[in-house]
Amino acid sequence: MPLADPFTYSAYTSAMVDNENLASVSVSQGSSDLTAPTYNADGAQMTLNLRHPSKKFGVYVEASGGTHSTNKEFLRVDTGEIGHSGVTGFVSGSYSSANLWRGPGDMYRWHLDAALEKQWGRRSNSELIFSYNYANQTEWLYPTLAQWHEYGDSYNTNSKYTAGNTSYYKLNTKATNAIVGTIKNHFDFGGGLTLDAQPYAVETYGLNNYGVSIPTSTGYFGSEKYATLDGYSPGGGNVTAISIHPWVQTSSGLNLIGAWKKGNKTVKFSYWYSYVVHTEYQNHYVVDSHGGYSENNGYLKVGGRALTQYDINGMQQSNTLALEDELRLFHDRLTINAGLRTNMISREFTESVPGADPYKSVKNMFIPAPQLLISYKIDPENQIYIKGTTGYRAPSSFQSQVATYSFTSPVVASSPLSDYRPEYMIGEEIGFRHYGPIMFNVAGFNYNLTHHQISSSTYLPNSTLIVSQPIDAGGETARGVQAEISTRPWHHISAYASGQYMHTSVGNNIAYDGDYFRTKGKQEVASPKFLAALGLTYDDGTTFGNFNFRYSDSQYSTLMNDQGIPAYFTADLSFGRYLPKVGRFHPKAMLSLTNLGDVHYLSSMTGYSVTAAKSITGIYGKTVSGSNPSYNVGSGFAAVVTIAGTFE
Repeated sequence: MPLADPFTYSAYTSAMVDNENLASVSVSQGSSDLTAPTYNADGAQMTLNLRHPSKKFGVYVEASGGTHSTNKEFLRVDTGEIGHSGVTGFVSGSYSSANLWRGPGDMYRWHLDAALEKQWGRRSNSELIFSYNYANQTEWLYPTLAQWHEYGDSYNTNSKYTAGNTSYYKLNTKATNAIVGTIKNHFDFGGGLTLDAQPYAVETYGLNNYGVSIPTSTGYFGSEKYATLDGYSPGGGNVTAISIHPWVQTSSGLNLIGAWKKGNKTVKFSYWYSYVVHTEYQNHYVVDSHGGYSENNGYLKVGGRALTQYDINGMQQSNTLALEDELRLFHDRLTINAGLRTNMISREFTESVPGADPYKSVKNMFIPAPQLLISYKIDPENQIYIKGTTGYRAPSSFQSQVATYSFTSPVVASSPLSDYRPEYMIGEEIGFRHYGPIMFNVAGFNYNLTHHQISSSTYLPNSTLIVSQPIDAGGETARGVQAEISTRPWHHISAYASGQYMHTSVGNNIAYDGDYFRTKGKQEVASPKFLAALGLTYDDGTTFGNFNFRYSDSQYSTLMNDQGIPAYFTADLSFGRYLPKVGRFHPKAMLSLTNLGDVHYLSSMTGYSVTAAKSITGIYGKTVSGSNPSYNVGSGFAAVVTIAGTFE
């Protein structure tokens, strides 16, 4: 089942499952599996596998504490086989909290996971999975480059309220709540015929709150000017309010994968149906001289209607069919895998603020995505492979279809895409793998994209509310080479290293605001030329530890390549020991250190500039003012001690 948001593609993995309940996490590069239920099948695919319930009764406990008042308590109980029913299960619960590592405020999270599994014979099983998440945190502020240079890590919300201060930390919070239910079924009918059937339902909801300054008179509601807010007199200036966003998103679906294996041939057919609805609006409550508010005082209105910058309702239906054929020849030395995935997506959004244009937007997309994979085993230790893949990414966020507005201008704060087309990727890769005491892989790749989708984010005027501005950046090419090498344990030590060089190029001059700007040949945003990683692991059965080092080259944040973030590196270290058994309790202790050296760095972009950070003139002479991108601040140093163990 998909873990990403159906519209923004953000992965809310922490809301879906506790890390302690994951059996494995894997990443496949290039493109997603044809049968995977992914909303954006463009680029790498991350797959999380939940652990199965143990066949024996057991209790696992874990407690962690560290810097910034970090703490987490986790408890899991495995039932073992219930009677002689063939049913096993587990249930776990956790609570975690911490202070924000920069600025005022905190975060907390309650989480529950549960699963019941039933074996149907030797090769068939069904598993019922349920998760619940309730989390809240103080929101971050994202600095521009100038703000980062001036304030560094201290740039964030304010701890004290002053009149008109929209950055007061108690006005800026967000919640991520989730209820997840799914039934995984695997049926083996014999004769090489199998069926995987998985219905699921996910509801995410919360309140996202921000600070905003609102004109009491001669402001704007949508694109229409209002004389005064209800209950206010003309010429009253601005009022400071908390903007409360009740939002709810419900998605459900069914994923079916049928496979038939006969001799050296395997055929798969899959069908995935998904239905999603989303609603979101704002209520604004005036704050007092201390930055507090009461909902009993009522929210701000104009003409008896709740004042809001957007009031959206959305729906998405997707039907995805895939056919995959795998053929193995020459005693399984040659494998040929070919397939086709067809994606049919229908989206509908309405924007209900006065004067919204458009009020309603309906978009339909049909996206075919074929792929071909060929691999040949030269011998048991060496393999060459060739991949030809395609992928897609539909425009993200409701702002790609309907506009958002501010209270200070009739001009839209973000505009829907004028040319609504999905990003489409065609990729080729050729590589060599070696297996043995030392394992390595080296590959060259080439990707071509059309209608490359970029989501720029910006703060609405006089507020801390971020809105997205989708950008169709046209064509792009990316080519390069990547390599990785690892060792099997030698004297309990194993090592890993990887590196990548990638050259990107924008393929066209981008059209914006009635002109074209000279972006052709520029480096793509958020695309470092060099990436590198190094890892060392030690485990002798009593003492264990690992060290990780990561390097990322500089990246641009504007399409004109006139601003970006410098290269950075981080390192993490963890080590621990299995402690002597105490009765039926098997304990272990571990110390985790992240960002050794407390490196201060910008890790990525929150919002890109549509064109440039400085004022520029287009090909036909139009001058456009610069727009400063915003950035994510990389996490600082932290130390966490964990004590855990199993009762058996």
